[in-house]
Amino acid sequence: MQLKPIQDQVAVVVGATSGIGRATALQFAEQGAKVVVSGRSETKLASLMDEMRSLPGEATPIVAEVADFNQVKAIADKAIDVYGRIDTWVHTPATAVFAPFEQTTPDEFKRIVEVSLLGQAYGAMAALPHLKQGGGALIHISSVEGTRALPLQSAYGASKHGIEGFLEALRVELKHEKAPVSVTSIRPAVINTPFWNNGLTRLGVQPAGPPPYYDPRLVADAVLYTATHPTRDFIVGDAGRAVDLIQRISPALMDTILLQIGFPMQDSRRPKSEDDPNNLYESVSDPKHNRIDGDYSHLVAPSVLDWVDKNPMLKWGALVSLAAIFALTQGIREGS
Repeated sequence: MQLKPIQDQVAVVVGATSGIGRATALQFAEQGAKVVVSGRSETKLASLMDEMRSLPGEATPIVAEVADFNQVKAIADKAIDVYGRIDTWVHTPATAVFAPFEQTTPDEFKRIVEVSLLGQAYGAMAALPHLKQGGGALIHISSVEGTRALPLQSAYGASKHGIEGFLEALRVELKHEKAPVSVTSIRPAVINTPFWNNGLTRLGVQPAGPPPYYDPRLVADAVLYTATHPTRDFIVGDAGRAVDLIQRISPALMDTILLQIGFPMQDSRRPKSEDDPNNLYESVSDPKHNRIDGDYSHLVAPSVLDWVDKNPMLKWGALVSLAAIFALTQGIREGS
């Protein structure tokens, strides 16, 4: 499957006003793409548009609530009305309540699923008729929590598992149809975005993620890579790959690890009340959240294997070389 170069693309970035979405929209525009950007807040979209005007690409904003299918469909309709097609659809929005499962209300759990899972499904439903016409990439921002959920984030983890489930089914259906659509799940580890500022918390503190954190621009890099290179899954952050591996080998071992670190490492020691502003039902109006980075830049680490995954020939070459060295070593031992 051949995907267009970024500079020739019409890209839709849903949830573009902060964090990963904002970094992604800016990178598309920096490389000359035409970008439709959406978010819940007109003010935050205006802030993003101010930043994008100086970039080589072209941007068109639209206000939308992703828990409403008709509003998500309106994003796709806007892209078609303005640019005539969609080449890449990137769906990022998610929200969370940081609390034990038994302290999460039914309405809160439902709302998280509506935004973080149903919103993602609505995005695919809105985008697919257009992507199938000319070919393109459907890219969903999932999470390493789609493989292994964390304590105190049960509804968020359930939503991310749900994303992986519907994408697995959809991917095979599209292959069966021979539809020219690449379906990608981007699964970031802990990313330094305002996500940790915006979630409703019943922990008594501002939530934190178990470090290390990774730069949200690494996720945007992965999005642009998969927008031009058909890719099934892309984990962002070496720690995420470690979690994925341990979970596959021994879920019980992962239970033990999270029992030790999953609770204390989500405590930022910065007091915060559950009554403080959060983005569960509406956008946080504080303009200081109109940004890419969160509050944990001092805990951000590099990720070596992201680069390796973007160079598959190098990766497989290294694996073949290791296998050859192992076989040679075994042969020498047997000969001696």
